[in-house]
Amino acid sequence: MWPLDLYTVVDPTTLQSLGPLAIGGIDLETYRALSGLERVGVQFAATLVIALVVLGLSQGHGPRTVAKARRSPVISLCIGLPSLLVLAGVTGTGYLIIGTSLGTFFGVVLVIIGLTLLPILTVLGLVAIGHSIATRVGADRLWAGVLTGSVLAGLAGLSVVATVAVAVLAGGLGVGAGVRVLFGSSGTTSPDERTVPPANKI
Repeated sequence: MWPLDLYTVVDPTTLQSLGPLAIGGIDLETYRALSGLERVGVQFAATLVIALVVLGLSQGHGPRTVAKARRSPVISLCIGLPSLLVLAGVTGTGYLIIGTSLGTFFGVVLVIIGLTLLPILTVLGLVAIGHSIATRVGADRLWAGVLTGSVLAGLAGLSVVATVAVAVLAGGLGVGAGVRVLFGSSGTTSPDERTVPPANKI
């Protein structure tokens, strides 16, 4: 009974009208209307807040994703760029089908998944880049990576092209490292643990 009531309250036209606001927070025209300094402040604050929240709540996967991205960035990018494309495609597909009868349920789920994973993993990629930069100047601390990554995201706000480039690079790095941490956690916890065949056991 409850899902039927939900469909009568939230109709497809309402979801379609709220779609751009939900996906971008602010739409593209509003973002372009901001001045360079305003974009710097918004991107710096958003990156800093998301990084602090994510690393504070997920003290296991968050730092491991950052460390994995720093340890092998090329492998993370090779895995992350195609995965980023797939994740963005899934989110875009969910947004496009929101106005249909099928999208009332599936479209919202796909958009929520995309809007949850994309910003988080992109910010973790920015923290990894910032941590590498901070290490070069002698500040080998995670908080230094958070601050440097936030400054990098803010400086990219001076140009829309630079923002897109930094977002794609950090997104690919973060998504790739996140996928590697996710699948790596299902393996053995210690690389020294080896399985001995039953015939060779003493």
